[in-house]
Amino acid sequence: MSQATLTKLRLLPLVAATYYMVAGGPYGLEDIIGLAGYRIALLMLLLLPFLWSLPTALMIGELASSIPLEGGFYAWVRRALGPFWGFQEAWLSLAASVFDMAIYPTIFVDYLTRIAPHWTAGHRSFLLALLVVIIAALWNLRGAASVGEGSAFMMFLSLSPFAVLIALAIYSAVHTHTHAAFAGRPIGYSFSGALLVALWNYMGWDNASTVALEVENPQRNYPRAMLTAALMVMLVYCLPLAAIWIAGVAPDRFSTGAWVDAAAIFGGSALALAVVIAGSLDGLGTFTSLTMSYTRLPYAMAEDGLLPKIFTCRLRNGAPWVSILVCASAWALALNFTFERLITMDLVLYGLSLILEFVALIVLRKREPDLHRPFRVPGGMLGAIAVGLGPTALILYAIVAARDEKVGAMPALLFAGIVAVSGAILYAIAKLVARVNNVAPRT
Repeated sequence: MSQATLTKLRLLPLVAATYYMVAGGPYGLEDIIGLAGYRIALLMLLLLPFLWSLPTALMIGELASSIPLEGGFYAWVRRALGPFWGFQEAWLSLAASVFDMAIYPTIFVDYLTRIAPHWTAGHRSFLLALLVVIIAALWNLRGAASVGEGSAFMMFLSLSPFAVLIALAIYSAVHTHTHAAFAGRPIGYSFSGALLVALWNYMGWDNASTVALEVENPQRNYPRAMLTAALMVMLVYCLPLAAIWIAGVAPDRFSTGAWVDAAAIFGGSALALAVVIAGSLDGLGTFTSLTMSYTRLPYAMAEDGLLPKIFTCRLRNGAPWVSILVCASAWALALNFTFERLITMDLVLYGLSLILEFVALIVLRKREPDLHRPFRVPGGMLGAIAVGLGPTALILYAIVAARDEKVGAMPALLFAGIVAVSGAILYAIAKLVARVNNVAPRT
């Protein structure tokens, strides 16, 4: 199939898809407020972009523009560190996706419960979450351009209720002379818990890189999309939070789904309903965009002989249909995990893969100094090293902070460690299968 026949992602759809891969609106911030209060929550959301998002966006801008290959971060790590570490990068990301992708149908159901609890009672909650998986898979079968253009439309539509909420909250604060909710620490205060949720809300910048061959002018559009989306996400997070803070809503009222309650306070049932609908769209939009991202990894690995060749099957629109169906089936199996466990496992596995990407940035600067880099992390080699320090420190903190979490009876870190180490075993199996089938993986 000729790449010229594909309708490619333009800049705005790429920005929208990146926005959904990272944020998908202020949904998910409620637990940060409930765990740490407004002041600390706002400080986290203002500072993390400079310690976490911006360095990651700079790294991705350089690598995505200089190595615009399908598979994105898998291709970067493979080129810099060899096929073994490339496989580990892909495995960590796909393993993290099992936990990450179960979060968004969960949020979808949580928001729907706020206005129609009978719809989500009992087994119906699982069926609704499964419906999100099915819709996203079918949408992705229409191709990357369809996902990107749909993301742009949903982004503007789903943000409109929050624009109204911000305006009404500020109006209420000014005209009723309410005071900001300086209520101190919430009853269930947990700085580490709030930071883990905040980090999760700001992660996923590298996901857009996996569809590089389906992006129009990737050398130009990736850096622009990363930096534009980074600014956008920070504003989408901070403005609604600041507005309801100065309007005096108590922080202990916040848990997952509480934006509906805030909308009802300031705009009545109509705005509350709009926020629920927007939350549903955001959950679907995020899941759909991430499906586009993750399903390109098995395709790229199969191209390299590390997975069965059937994963290279694509529709005429470029959609890797086998990978989409297999991944969607795997994600459906994780729908019953709790929100907190999902975040812990997602952060640990994703964090390890992100560290490999920063290592790849440094190694490629050293080994391939003449590589054409349309965009570069400023500061030469020292800049390439320094840009990874903040994200790496935060990942290590998250790993330590998650030491008491459990998956069943097993500590979450031990479970994550087993998942990570199993990547080496799977690589050996993949090499053996390739040898038996007389397929030579690229070196």
